[in-house]
Amino acid sequence: MRKLLNTLYVTSPNTYLSLDGENIVILKEDIEVSRIPLHNLEGIVAFGYTGASPALMGACAKRNIALTFMKQSGKFLARVVGEVRGNVVLRKTQYKLSDSTKESNKIAKNFILGKIYNTRWVIERATRDYAMRLDVDKLKEVSQALFRTLKLVDESENLEQLRGYEGEAASQYFSVFDDLILQQKDSFFFHYRNKRPPLDNVNAMLSFVYTLLAHDFTAALETVGLDPYVGFLHRDRPGRASLALDMMEELRSVYADRFVISLINKKEVNSSGFMQKENGTVVMNDDTRKVILKAWQSRKQEIITHPFLQDKLQWGLVPHAQALLLARYIRGDLDAYPPFMWK
Repeated sequence: MRKLLNTLYVTSPNTYLSLDGENIVILKEDIEVSRIPLHNLEGIVAFGYTGASPALMGACAKRNIALTFMKQSGKFLARVVGEVRGNVVLRKTQYKLSDSTKESNKIAKNFILGKIYNTRWVIERATRDYAMRLDVDKLKEVSQALFRTLKLVDESENLEQLRGYEGEAASQYFSVFDDLILQQKDSFFFHYRNKRPPLDNVNAMLSFVYTLLAHDFTAALETVGLDPYVGFLHRDRPGRASLALDMMEELRSVYADRFVISLINKKEVNSSGFMQKENGTVVMNDDTRKVILKAWQSRKQEIITHPFLQDKLQWGLVPHAQALLLARYIRGDLDAYPPFMWK
């Protein structure tokens, strides 16, 4: 269990949520493991729960405490709320900000600052950890180019400029991505990013993991009451979770990319798990997909210290923390949205 910004996250499997007076009681195999006063909470998020009492649901609805149920994998299932009060105001403000290109640029700028900062950190970390196996001068040159791009992003005046700088930074980063792959180079190589369709094993893995990350952010945004389909950098498109795509930019390199590189370098995946179709598309077989999903769930359980909140939490809760912070900014509780900048 983890309390984060007045939201309780119940991550332990096989737990039952009940009410006792003014307290939520968490039971595991009929044994009480925790008791928390409801008046301290704004929301409750349960992963892989076994049930919740009607009395608790009623108490949460009465107090306007959102009670959200998720699968253990992080997939959003349902949300129990009472009278529509705060969320309608939150979403109306979100739509108003999204309609303003000036306000959208202000928010989107922080998404991209976080993305480039983390991308640079990944490169710097590699030069530190594998100095004897890498062309350090080459990577340092890209790191400095990303540092200069950070300044340009901070000074960007509109979304078109911002997208241009983001594209330039992505090109710089991916120019050395292959250097970070240290094992199985014959089967796992990276020349450039291709996604529709992926044309090599690495791009197939990246596309799959990016999809998992987008799903995690979509669920997190649903949990806090934001509309995941209305973004600021990614504009409206039917069926596209634009805000989830916006927010996952910060975690692409530091979370998803490092995860893929780790699977390759630790030889948890191998070339036998991939097949190339006649049109060049590379697909993974079911066994490889299961290996990646299992490793993804394990990675989500790892504990880190959130750089802004300075609170220990699981990697899998980072999307929820960032969604909460964005909601607080949109409500006016924060002066700016604080991107996730890994240290």
